[in-house]
Amino acid sequence: MKLPITVSESSKEPIYYQIETQLKSLVISGQLTSGTLLPSIRALSGDLSCSVITTRRAYQNLEKDGFIQTIQGKGTFVKDIGQQAKSETKETVASSYIEKLLKDLKSLGLTEVEIKTLVYKVLSEWTGGHPHE
Repeated sequence: MKLPITVSESSKEPIYYQIETQLKSLVISGQLTSGTLLPSIRALSGDLSCSVITTRRAYQNLEKDGFIQTIQGKGTFVKDIGQQAKSETKETVASSYIEKLLKDLKSLGLTEVEIKTLVYKVLSEWTGGHPHE
């Protein structure tokens, strides 16, 4: 199974973190359901052109956080994390995306007012003029 994950060497975030975040997103969005067999560490590292050590660290962190489970001789599977954990994780992941975006916009020299104006403008265009949807 090839996962829809991409990593960027130029990102400020470590590759293992990029893998973790994207896998969490796939789980909480329902694209990867409980019991889904994930690629082996070696296969995923090959797909992403990164080291086995990096992929192993991502899998270890995801296992520690309760997102996946490795069964010796069978493979690594997505765990059922429950609705509350999905909601909490969705908020945490979304917050990290927003924080990264805000840092990037600040580094462009935008002020808080300019950022808010731009966000409302884009959100309004994205929702067809209905920003409260």
